[in-house]
This record gives sequence, C-alpha cells and structure tokens, in this order.
Amino acid sequence: MRELHPLKAASVQFQHQAGNKKYNLLIMEKFIEQAALQQVNILTFPEMCITGYWHVPKLSSFEVAALAESVETSPSLALIRALAVKHQMLIGAGLIERAADGRLYNAYVACMPDGSMHIHRKLHAFEHPAISSGDRFTVFDTPWGVKVGILICWDNNLVENVRATALLGADILLAPHQTGGTNSRSPGGMKPIPLELWEQRAMRQEEITSAFKGPNGREWLMRWLPARAHDNGLFILFSNGVGADDDEVRTGNAMILDPYGRVVKETWAAGDEMVSAELDLTLLAMSTGRRWIYGRRPELYQILTQPQGYERDAITARFSDKVPQRNVQ
Repeated sequence: MRELHPLKAASVQFQHQAGNKKYNLLIMEKFIEQAALQQVNILTFPEMCITGYWHVPKLSSFEVAALAESVETSPSLALIRALAVKHQMLIGAGLIERAADGRLYNAYVACMPDGSMHIHRKLHAFEHPAISSGDRFTVFDTPWGVKVGILICWDNNLVENVRATALLGADILLAPHQTGGTNSRSPGGMKPIPLELWEQRAMRQEEITSAFKGPNGREWLMRWLPARAHDNGLFILFSNGVGADDDEVRTGNAMILDPYGRVVKETWAAGDEMVSAELDLTLLAMSTGRRWIYGRRPELYQILTQPQGYERDAITARFSDKVPQRNVQ
C-alpha cells in the first residue's frame, strides 16, 4: 500500500485582463505567495489565465499565434516554474501553447516542485479555428504519493473523459475553467448574467451573490460537477475566471470537492479569491465511486468507442443551435 502524506490544496478564481500577460502573472504571483504562506502543496489557476480567454474568438489567426508561447521557452512559465521550485509546490496555469510543429493548443501546464512540467492540451477546444484539440489524457505522479490528472473546462462535461482519467490512476483532478454566465443554447442550461450587474456589484452585492449562486453559476455546477468526483472516486480542484470576460460574466465559484462529491471549501465572492483545504486522502480507497469502478464490466462497453455517426467537432457541437437526430438501435 502506498504511503499517503498530508496534502493541502488550493483553487483560485481571478479576473484576468485580455492579452495582458504581465498583469495576469502579477495577480498569479500574489496568490502563489499567499498559498506558500498557507503551506499549500497543489495550487490551481483557471483556464488560459495567462493569455486571457473570451476575447480570443474575435482575434485573427495571426493575433492568436502572437499570444502563444512554446512551453519549454515560455517566459510566462519560467516565472511559474521558478516559484513552484522555490515553494516546493505544484502550480497549474493555463495559456495558449505553440507546439514544436507550429500548431496551437489551449494548454494547461502543471509546474512541479523539481522544475519539470506536465502539459495537458484541451481535448475539446472550441475557442478559435486556429486552436487544435489535444489527443491524449494527462495523469502523472507527484511527490505526495498521489496521482494528479488534468481536464480543461469542456473536457469535464463529457463523462468519458473523467472516467478515463480515473482509470489511468488519478486521485486528484485539476479542473481549470472559464465558465458561468454563458449561453449554453440548451433550454435548461446556463444563461448570461448582465454585464451591468458585474459593473455595479459594489452597490448590488445581494444581487451579484444571488446570480453567482444561482442557476447560471453554482446551481449549474452542482448538477454535474459533484457527480464527476463521486462517480470516479477522486478529489476535484475547480478553478475559474470571475467577472467580465469580454461580453460574458464568469461566476468564479472556486471550490474543492472530495471523492464523495461533497464540497470541502468554496467561494461565491464577486472578485479575486482563493480557497484552500487539507485533503483527507484516506477517503480515496473506500470511496463509493472507486468501489463502483471495481465492479466494471469492460466487455459491455464497446459502444463507447464506436462512432455513432452524429459526432461533431467541438466548435460545431458547442455553438450549433441544431441537434442532429441520433440513430438509436
């Protein structure tokens, strides 16, 4: 049996500035130092927090490429890596990656205490036609005796991705997002939060709190996020943007969930915030979802890998108002 060490984790929500890497890194450095004072081991930041997010669909392919950085030579990640080593912390950060072959990815990089890095490329990228989707899962060892996996935003909405990450051994899932207050196009899904409510949040605190906790924020998350943790027997560190992001309002709701899908720590603050908690790793082995996994019958699941003919690319699936007819046998 592996030895499990005490582990403290933290998740951050913050409002990035579009394309302003210097500002975004300053905010991130502030939170990293705050986490270090709390002796945090694993710290997760939101999706594409270094480069900014929702302005990207409006950029030209040239402008998107200009925002991108090669992971190995990234000046942005050089700072994060140095702080990860200094504080002996795993720090996850999102950016646009320029791969060796020139392709661009919505990537999330886990900077490790020994200076190494693990890169996850979003499996279902829809932010821009110039951004490609990744083609592999990301699970890796840590110095604390647990394995960590990464799935970016929409990756987490497809149940197969979380199950595959769990089957690869993940005990903790880093789940960086830029979500809440968006138009899901599904009648019962999320809907936008008025920009003026965010701009007037100081005077309308009860209203903004209600919006962040309501059906376009926390209530929407609670429909599915706890199930990902519970059904797969893993901890989830959910980080998110907050506030105005181009023409949408992110709802923050940074939170930490345990392997039973219970919220250990969360915030619905309308501003930059970090939540942290000790992870009770003894919950993992006997958690309900993990015990269910032991009862799997893989011979029955071939349909999960067989194309059904109605699959779409991420951009079409995400933004289309029309749903194709499924051919159910």
